[in-house]
Amino acid sequence: MKSLKIEELDRKILSALNKNARKSFRRIAKELRISPTTLYSKVKKLEKSGVVRGYIPLIDTESVGYDLMAIISLRVKQERDTEVQKAIAKFPQVGAVYEVTGDWDLILVCYFKGRDDLTNFLKKELPLSNIERAITHFVLNVVKEEKRIPV
Repeated sequence: MKSLKIEELDRKILSALNKNARKSFRRIAKELRISPTTLYSKVKKLEKSGVVRGYIPLIDTESVGYDLMAIISLRVKQERDTEVQKAIAKFPQVGAVYEVTGDWDLILVCYFKGRDDLTNFLKKELPLSNIERAITHFVLNVVKEEKRIPV
């Protein structure tokens, strides 16, 4: 990916896409007072450079059967760190894998269809031989979960 200098117009475009990526380019261009061609060109540059990595719907997890959210902290055998990260990232229940500093090596944000799904993940699917310690936190209430970053 090429590095792209983000200009003020790019920030306005990103902000508009953050609010509603389904809005037509014609309408966004009109709001930003630029031509649709300019907008299209700018968006394509943002996509090609990797600034915009895709467009996804924000789905309510409970509506599609994921009733349990867990934050899992892992301490991993250091010689297997990269291998474990790659293996864990492949599981569909894992929404995010963060390599962190401090007492833990990895923090996972996971979604499960229930306790049986979670138990199976922890006891059978995790590469346990490479994990020294794990702690699981059940999410009781999501106060804020924003996928859109301020631009």
